[in-house]
Amino acid sequence: MPDQPQPAANDRFKAEMPQIPGVGGGARSGSGPGGGPWLVVAGLAAVLIAVFIGGKVLSKSRRVESLAGAVAQSAAQIDVPPTSTVPDLPVPVATESDPVVAQVGELAKPWDSRQFSFRDRATGGNVPALLIRLPGGGAAQPRGYWALAMKAAYGSCQLEYVQDIARLRDEYGFRSASHPMIGNPCSRTVYDPLKYGSIGGNVLARGAVMQGSDLRPPLGIEVKVRGKEILAVQME
Repeated sequence: MPDQPQPAANDRFKAEMPQIPGVGGGARSGSGPGGGPWLVVAGLAAVLIAVFIGGKVLSKSRRVESLAGAVAQSAAQIDVPPTSTVPDLPVPVATESDPVVAQVGELAKPWDSRQFSFRDRATGGNVPALLIRLPGGGAAQPRGYWALAMKAAYGSCQLEYVQDIARLRDEYGFRSASHPMIGNPCSRTVYDPLKYGSIGGNVLARGAVMQGSDLRPPLGIEVKVRGKEILAVQME
């Protein structure tokens, strides 16, 4: 027998690749720059990048949601301040047996006010009234206050205490006001708490008519001070 060629020493222990029908024997996995391992590495890198970016986005979304929740919780815990700094006090009713309407010191500053009702002895009904602290008078002196019925002397209109000077100018057309006034929104009459007007004959009453068609000042209520109590004792 002729001598067969001997395989090289290095090829002696190499396993031969199985031949698959229909697949060329010349192609070898991993050969060439576009081979399978490179595609696997590129795919893994893409997956890792996607996971990293997704984690960042999810983490940021959770932080935003957490921050929004904290802001909402803080907003819910904030107490809304009241629209007025004056506490809501029960409206006292001045009667013949109990004429007390306020305590000395409750109206601490000039132009402070306190609503009350005055029991009309003639009709038995309660008349809306107002107590105003006037400038220039002491807190323990009756002349430091003005009490009046908040109903027009003639007619059914309810008066109002207007402390906003701009409102007196814009709504009432009264441009010379320098302090709060009493107003009649029905007739646009303005009464000055610091001036006196005639109520007939030689009799004067506080609350002179400065403009408007009303015929006289508001009905006044006599004020007395007894110790620390302010009393509304008699209405015109």
